Formats: sequence, structure tokens, C-alpha cells
Amino acid sequence: MTKGERQKLKTGLMFVSPWIIGLLVFTLFPVGASLYYSFCDYDILTEPLWIGTLNYQEMFTDELFWKTLYNTLYFAVISIPLGLIFSLLIAVLLNQAVKYKSLFRLIYYLPSLVPMVAGAMIWLWVYNGKYGLLNYGLNLIGIDGPLWLTNASWTKPALIFMGLWGIGNTMVIYLAALQDVPIHLYESAEIDGAGFWVKLRHITIPLISPVIYFNMVMGIIGSLQIFAVPYIMMRNGGPDKSALFYAVYLFENAFRYNRMGYACAMAWILFILIVILTWFATKATRKHIHYGAE
Repeated sequence: MTKGERQKLKTGLMFVSPWIIGLLVFTLFPVGASLYYSFCDYDILTEPLWIGTLNYQEMFTDELFWKTLYNTLYFAVISIPLGLIFSLLIAVLLNQAVKYKSLFRLIYYLPSLVPMVAGAMIWLWVYNGKYGLLNYGLNLIGIDGPLWLTNASWTKPALIFMGLWGIGNTMVIYLAALQDVPIHLYESAEIDGAGFWVKLRHITIPLISPVIYFNMVMGIIGSLQIFAVPYIMMRNGGPDKSALFYAVYLFENAFRYNRMGYACAMAWILFILIVILTWFATKATRKHIHYGAE
């Protein structure tokens, strides 16, 4: 390197140094520390004591660990497909040339702007077994609504249904992708007599498949880390711990029971699980993703 090139390198490093320092201090160091603490008995207040893999071994005998893992996977398996399908269908409908299209888009997007805590408090009243708006509406059509948040069989379906209320962000991403689908393909299909579902299956879905894949991966990551809503609505885990999710149990171990080492081990298990599921989703959908250059 010449003297001028070395000077340019130093200048460039100086400009990016705040970002590099932030990455090292606030990302890489905490990640490395959590890995070390996962092999320690650490309660935050005292020095960490190395115990090897005992934290990981304890998970295999921890009934609550398996319960929270089951609850989280149950939620993810149902909520991810429902969210992808409903948000896509709404985006397709809102992409049609209809009157007041912008108003309809605003109405469907607004719920995603409601703060999570405020939304959870609203749904606490909606799901109230005696005075809730949902059961009141069901009673009007002759259906006796269940006790949504006090019946172990209905807590997870209630949270899944509530999740569909906030699909506005996913819908907007789909809308952006739908703008890039060539109109002439739809016109050619209509000339050949193709209906709505045929065009959706053979034109729309293949051409926006990269966006569907992106939303699916983000759904996997988000659903496995669900925390705020169940923590606010059912802080004790609900009846029979039916709404105690993995991230909530991790938080409780870290900051309620001061078992930081065990919580770090849980965090790394969650990280590994997300990586495995993301890899599996990528592998399973690779042949069905069509990029513009292909």
C-alpha cells in the first residue's frame, strides 16, 4: 500500500469506528458472554461458577422447559401459515382497482400501529369470558363463547387469533411485491380464460415467492420469540401453564429467579432451534422460490 492508500484506510476506519465499537461492545461481547455463562452457575450478584454442561442437562429433566417448548412450537406451527395466508389474501384484495382502495389499506394496516401493551390490554377485555365483546357477539348468534383466557384448551388459539389482528406489516410487504408483478401476464391469462384462483396460483405466488419466503423466515424467528403479549395477558402462564412460552420462561429464569446461567443456556438452545428451522424452511422451499433473474 502506498502512503496515500494507508491514509485513506486510516480515515475510513476512523469514520466506521463508532459502528465497529458498537458492534463489539453491544453485540459480539454479549453474545460471547452469554455462551460462557451458559456453562456457569451465575446469579448476576456473584461471580460465575463453571459447571460445564449441567445447565443443558437440567433442561432434559425440566418439565416446564418441555412445556414451554411445546407451547411455543404449537403457536408457531399454526400462527405462521395462518399469518402468511391471510396477509397474502388481504394484500391481493387490496391490490385490486376498487374505490376507496387507500382507505381500505389504511384500515387494515392501522392495528399493526397500536402499541403492543395497549393492544394486549384491549384484547384482555375482548376475551373476557363474561363481559367480553367477542363472547357478546357470539351470544347474539346463539353460540355460547368459551372462557378464552381461563380455559387451558383456548389460551393458545386465542393468542393465535389475536396475532391475525396485527398482520399489517406483512401485508404491506406483500403489497410492495405485488406492484412488481407485470400486468401483461394477468391480461394474457384473462384472455385464456383464467380466473382469480388460477392467476393467483400460477402467476402471483411464483413471482412473489421470494417475498413469501422472507415473510416465512421472519415469521419463524418472531413466533419462536413471542414474549410481550402472553407476558402481559397471562403473566403466570395461564391455566395449567398453557400460555407459558419459551421466551417468557427464559425471562423468568433470568430476572425473577436470578438463574442467569440457565437462562443463557435456554437462549442458545432457542438460537440453535431457530437456525435449524430456518435451514429446513430454506431447504424445503428452495425449488419453489423463483427470482427475477431466473
